[in-house]
Amino acid sequence: MLIFFYLLWVVLPLFASAQIETQAEFQVPGEAAAESLLYSIEEQAELGLRISSDGQLSVFEMADGRLRQQLALDDSGLSAATQVSESQGLIGVLGRSGQVQILKHAYRLEYPEGGERLISAKLSFPYPDAQLDMGLGSALALREDDDRMTIAVAQQRRIRLKRLEKSSSFFSDSVTLEELADLELVLPQEIDTLLMDPLQEWLYAFNSETAELYFYDIRALPASRLVQTVALAPPGHSLQAVNLLAGGISLVVASSDASISQWFPLRDERGGYSLQKVRQFDAPGDAPVTRLISEQRRRGFMAVDAQGWVGLYYATSEREILQRRLGEQSWRIGAVAPRANTLLLEDAAGRVRSVRIDNEHPEVSWKALWGKIWYESYQEPEHTWQSSSASGDFEPKFSLAPLAFGTLKAAFYAMLFAVPLAIAGAIYTAYFMSSGMRQLVKPTVEVMEALPTVILGFLAGLWLAPFIENYLPGVFLLILLLPLTMPLTGWLWTLLPDRLRHRVPPGTQPALLVLPIGLATLLALGLSKPIEAVFFGGSLPVWLDNEWGITYDQRNSLVVGLAMGFAVIPTIFSIAEDAVFSVPKQLTQGSLALGATPWQTLVRVVLPTASPGIFSALMIGLGRAVGETMIVLMATGNTPIMDMNIFEGFRTLSANIAVEMPESEVGSTHFRILFLAGLVLFLFTFVFNTLAEVIRQRLRMKYSNL
Repeated sequence: MLIFFYLLWVVLPLFASAQIETQAEFQVPGEAAAESLLYSIEEQAELGLRISSDGQLSVFEMADGRLRQQLALDDSGLSAATQVSESQGLIGVLGRSGQVQILKHAYRLEYPEGGERLISAKLSFPYPDAQLDMGLGSALALREDDDRMTIAVAQQRRIRLKRLEKSSSFFSDSVTLEELADLELVLPQEIDTLLMDPLQEWLYAFNSETAELYFYDIRALPASRLVQTVALAPPGHSLQAVNLLAGGISLVVASSDASISQWFPLRDERGGYSLQKVRQFDAPGDAPVTRLISEQRRRGFMAVDAQGWVGLYYATSEREILQRRLGEQSWRIGAVAPRANTLLLEDAAGRVRSVRIDNEHPEVSWKALWGKIWYESYQEPEHTWQSSSASGDFEPKFSLAPLAFGTLKAAFYAMLFAVPLAIAGAIYTAYFMSSGMRQLVKPTVEVMEALPTVILGFLAGLWLAPFIENYLPGVFLLILLLPLTMPLTGWLWTLLPDRLRHRVPPGTQPALLVLPIGLATLLALGLSKPIEAVFFGGSLPVWLDNEWGITYDQRNSLVVGLAMGFAVIPTIFSIAEDAVFSVPKQLTQGSLALGATPWQTLVRVVLPTASPGIFSALMIGLGRAVGETMIVLMATGNTPIMDMNIFEGFRTLSANIAVEMPESEVGSTHFRILFLAGLVLFLFTFVFNTLAEVIRQRLRMKYSNL
């Protein structure tokens, strides 16, 4: 119970409700009369940055709005500002003179003379000599990477696109920009908003009044192509706000019908792309949404409206996390801190509010854990576990469904192999075998249980898996030959003269099967290569893939079933054998005295009496198979897929915990979900053990009168 409650204590924060509360409220820093174009918050949420239409950049304290630093970006004023790269602190601004400037804001932590922490802002211009004249415009989109930069400026129905190549000096840190393409796009309607993905492949141009989106492919500038014209809202409704989610793949769109939708490009059958609406959310209130604010590192976003409502959402898990009204004013612009723990909002009256957010695990929901989720760039909803990637734009995928499926799949194939051998062997050993041979066989099988599972996993992964791949037809032939070999050997034994058969003590005849089984095994493996060459073109795994579309992985469920079944057999055998052997002798002797044959006595007396113990053996073996770690870790490809194909691998809950727990950050969503996987395993074994005990008691009561 202590283990259960500890696991539950670690897991419960995943499902805790989000909280928001106002921290501070102050007047707009800088010139309040000027329109705010952009806000940004530094990592520690102690300093904020505001860019206004009068061309001023203001750095202020989040606690009270006090100005720390001010800089004039353009004396003529600004018409647009956009985030170029939030992680690198790059902002692009468009002056009313048509000049584009790129600003970098960075923050330094200092501890002067051992005092309290002091955060100071450092503002710089990475390209001071660049002449980025784009002409007059009302909307700006700008992106850059290590090699190139793309700028788009919209003015009424025209978009000017410019792509520049970046080259660094070998002797200094200076970067020069060389123009690669400069073109103009003419659209059928006026454009008021532009967005561009971080890879500079897609350009989104919006007309808010008609809610139409013009989706452009700009990968091969100077050539560009209109991919699609999309109606983002039902007829008669307008567009209220748009934004890109973290990573730049998904669009979130708020329309006047009080809905918020998510869209992203999908590849079609012809290899092209088209925007697909994947999910929809309700607006936080009844008033029009005025702003959509995306988190920097997660696929979460905030929606604010004209009546003071704020909504927290997480796109991938389809969660509408929280809707809260923070006053009656209209929110018109805002920003969220990089850690998504602070939200900055400005209202129509020129007041700024700092809001504290407690929303640690928005990506977790019951559907995200167990249902199919439509992830970005996936063609359809899927069950997916993928907790890490080399890309910072990667979105973790935490579906436990493929891990639970893999756990049950491993247990199923292990039990399929182990149960017939263990139960049949236990019955024969306890009931038919001579006492001398039983004293040899039973300890030998029980000693198998002492073999470390890491050794079994090692042998299964490095020896058994390649062996089965090389002799796959022989393995299947062996499954057919062995059941035929044993009764055939028994029949031939009955044909021998009585004087020869009577020389073998009763109950020791199974020792005679060792030689026929060995010969049948050699025969099956010897015929493997000729059969494979004649019927399967020299390779059965390749033939299965080509003819039936069945993928063959070297480390697969068949290998795990054999190895894990070998590990489970001693447990089931020992308990079942004890149960059969413990049946009172007077019951069997009385049955035989009344004229029943040994087989009739076994079926009608011994097995019903021993059934509680046999069932307990099965449940304990199943519990061990469910919790096995090292064998499945070393003998499978650890691929979290949901496929019953015996020739494909899987990943189990226990193996996943063993692989990923050392790399998880303590207290993170990943860390707690691994504990949730442990809790699920705990509940599996608890349910199996409880079920086994209930059935065992009922069987005991039913056959207690025998």
